[in-house]
Amino acid sequence: MPSVFSRAKEVLFDVPRHGRLAYCLLRDPRIPAAPKAAVVGALALIVSPIDFPAWIPVIGELDMLALGILAVETFIEACPDEIRKEHEDALKAKQSVWDRDVRDTVSATRHGLGRVVDRMRSRVSRRDEYESVSEVL
Repeated sequence: MPSVFSRAKEVLFDVPRHGRLAYCLLRDPRIPAAPKAAVVGALALIVSPIDFPAWIPVIGELDMLALGILAVETFIEACPDEIRKEHEDALKAKQSVWDRDVRDTVSATRHGLGRVVDRMRSRVSRRDEYESVSEVL
C-alpha cells in the first residue's frame, strides 16, 4: 500500500499533465457540453467568494485544491476514450492545442515586448542632453 506522501506526490505531478489534457479536451468540439459545463462550474466555484470556513480541519485548507483535482479528473474520465487518447498522444508529441497556444502566446509576448523596448530606445535616443526622460515620454 503506497504511503500518503507518495500518493500526494503522484497527484501533484499529475496535476499539470491533467490540466493540459483537460484544456485540450475543453477546446475539442467533439466533447459533449455536459462534461464541459460540469468542470467549468466546479472551477468557477473555486474562484468564487463562496468558501468553506478555514476553521474546519483539512476541508478549510484543501477543499478548493481537492475540488479542482477531482473536477478535472472526472471530466477527463467522462470524455470518450478515443478522443482522450488522441489528445494524450498529441501532448506527448508536443503537437497539441495546448502546445500551439503556448507557442503563440510566447511568440506574441516576445513580439510585444520587443516593440516596447524598441519604442523606449527610440525615445531615449531622440532625447536632447538637457531634456529629462519624463519630458520625452
